[in-house]
Amino acid sequence: MNRRPVAPRSETRQPPSFFFLLSAAVAGYVFYRHGETWLRSLLLSLSRSTWARRAVTGFGPAWRVASRFIAGESVDEAIAVARQLNAKGLKAALDYLGESVTQAEEANAARDQILLLLDRIQESGVDAYVSVKLSQLGVKIAENLALENLRAILARAQAHGLRVRIDMEESALVDTTFDIYRRLRHGEGFDNVGVVIQAYLYRSEEDVRRLIEEGAWVRLVKGAYKEPPTVAYARKADTDAAFIRLAEQLLSERARARGVHLAVATHDDAIIRAVQRYADAHRIPKDAYEFQLLYGIRRERQEQLAAEGHCVRIYVPYGTAWYPYFMRRLAERPANLWFFVTNFFRA
Repeated sequence: MNRRPVAPRSETRQPPSFFFLLSAAVAGYVFYRHGETWLRSLLLSLSRSTWARRAVTGFGPAWRVASRFIAGESVDEAIAVARQLNAKGLKAALDYLGESVTQAEEANAARDQILLLLDRIQESGVDAYVSVKLSQLGVKIAENLALENLRAILARAQAHGLRVRIDMEESALVDTTFDIYRRLRHGEGFDNVGVVIQAYLYRSEEDVRRLIEEGAWVRLVKGAYKEPPTVAYARKADTDAAFIRLAEQLLSERARARGVHLAVATHDDAIIRAVQRYADAHRIPKDAYEFQLLYGIRRERQEQLAAEGHCVRIYVPYGTAWYPYFMRRLAERPANLWFFVTNFFRA
């Protein structure tokens, strides 16, 4: 009953999309000539492309592949997935997909859908919080529009005893995101709001130092947007080293004394082991931090970490605006692209 209207998907055989075939051919050539780094850059560029979005979302089999990473299109489907995860000892972070809206009406509609999600979490009793993007709430239209929409979301969440995390987007929005976060958390007393740090940004070292002093609720991620080398590390090894460095700072005795709670968001086993070693060496209790992993990726690893006594939360996206999120997942692990292409030609 809460389902958003979507165009029906045909079960009949569809002709290949010229644009998708062209994109797949270009992606294959880029990978052959320049390797995984260039392919990742191409996929991130396509995540912002209007023509590519239309080509992929208009092709039926694309959803069958994307649904590996996305819980569904309705709030009821998202709640059902959260309930299934809870039954396995896993918590959830629910994300109503959408970003970079261009009309105030779109931003307000997204706000209303997130308010509905908060109501459904409270009614269902699932163990979950909500993640939001400021560009979905209208920050690229007007900062005050996003501020007002987020304020309404935080007030509803606070009334239900729930938390909300502001996702971090491209580097151009980082300062604005922190400004809005601090205004609402410190200026207006919304202590149920958290924020995200992207390890690949050079500035994150200083941002983490400040967040520690503020006793913030922080999710640490590698970073999934295309950024210039003047702003972010280009090499995976440098990003990984920065991630571990920042995680140790956010788990330090000083940070924990200030009330910092860290969510380590990665599927990288080397980083997971590094965090575990640091926590064991410093006798940090497992409830002082959590691991976060993406829905549909390495399910066995998720359950293994939970079985070891760790708090594990699964990031669960849902909704019809799945294309940018899907492309960023392909960019993070190019093997997913070949899975997509294989299913394309089988369709």
